[in-house]
Amino acid sequence: MQTIEKIGERFWYQTPVSETDRPVLGMVVGDNKTLMIDAGNSEAHAQYFLEELAKRNVPKPDILALTHWHWDHIFGLSSLTEVVSIAQVETKEAMEKLIPLSWSDEALDERVQEGTEIEFCSTAIKKEFPHHRNIVIALPEVTFDDRIEVDVGGVTCVLQHVGGDHASDSVVIFVKEEKILFLGDSIYANIFASKTNYTVGKIRRLLDTLETFNEAETYVLSHSGTLTREEFNAEAALFRAIANYTEEYRGDASKIKQAYEKQIGRTLNEDELETVEYFVNGWSIG
Repeated sequence: MQTIEKIGERFWYQTPVSETDRPVLGMVVGDNKTLMIDAGNSEAHAQYFLEELAKRNVPKPDILALTHWHWDHIFGLSSLTEVVSIAQVETKEAMEKLIPLSWSDEALDERVQEGTEIEFCSTAIKKEFPHHRNIVIALPEVTFDDRIEVDVGGVTCVLQHVGGDHASDSVVIFVKEEKILFLGDSIYANIFASKTNYTVGKIRRLLDTLETFNEAETYVLSHSGTLTREEFNAEAALFRAIANYTEEYRGDASKIKQAYEKQIGRTLNEDELETVEYFVNGWSIG
C-alpha cells in the first residue's frame, strides 16, 4: 500500500512498492517552482503520485530530476509532458539505448536468457504492465556532468553526480533548507552482475562524496524509505569497515566475518552477513 508522507515544510514523498518495483517519488515545493524527483516506473505510477498530491493542494511539478537511468525511475517520464527534465549526461546516454527495445514478454524473456536483463526487473515490468505495455522512453531535456543547483524559491536543490556500484550515473539531490538528502539507489549494490556485489573503491568514493553533505538530517532511499543521520552514519561505518577488511583479507569471507565480529563484539546479523557476501562477490569478480 503506497502512502504519501511529508518531511518538514517543503518535501513530500510516496512510499515504495516492492512487488512491482515502484520506487519512492519525491516532490520539493518552492515558492516559485515545484521539483519532482524521479518519474516512476510507469505513467500510472507518476500520475497516481500527482493525483494524491493534488488532493493535498500540492502544485504540479515544473521541473523533474532523475536519479539514474534504470527503468523503474524513468518509465513515467513520458506522461510528464509539461515539466523540464534534468539528468546526468550518462543517464540520458543510457536511456537513448533503451529506445529501440521491445518490452513484450517474449523480448524480456529473450534478454533475460541473453543476460542483458535480470529476472527481477523482467518480472516487475510484467506485473506493473499486465495488459497494455505501450512504453515510451522520453529523454531528459537538460543534462549536467558533475553538479547543478536549482533554486525553486526559498529552497535550493543540489543535484550531485555520485556514481557507485548500483549505477555509474547515480545522482543524489540535497534539499538544502530542509536538510534532506535523497539518495535514490546510490548506496545499493550492483544487482546486474553475475553476483550481486559491492566494490571497495566505488563504495569508498561514494561515501566520501555523500559525507560532504554533512548538514543532512534525513536520508531518503528509493526502495527502503528514510534514515536518520545516526542511522545513515551507522550504515556508512558498516560499509567502510567491511570494505577495509575485504581489502585487508583479500576477499576471505571467514576472516572478514571474524574481524568484524571482534570489532563489534557480537555475531553478525542477517544484513551484515549480506553486506560481507556482497563485498566478497565484488572482490572475486574483480
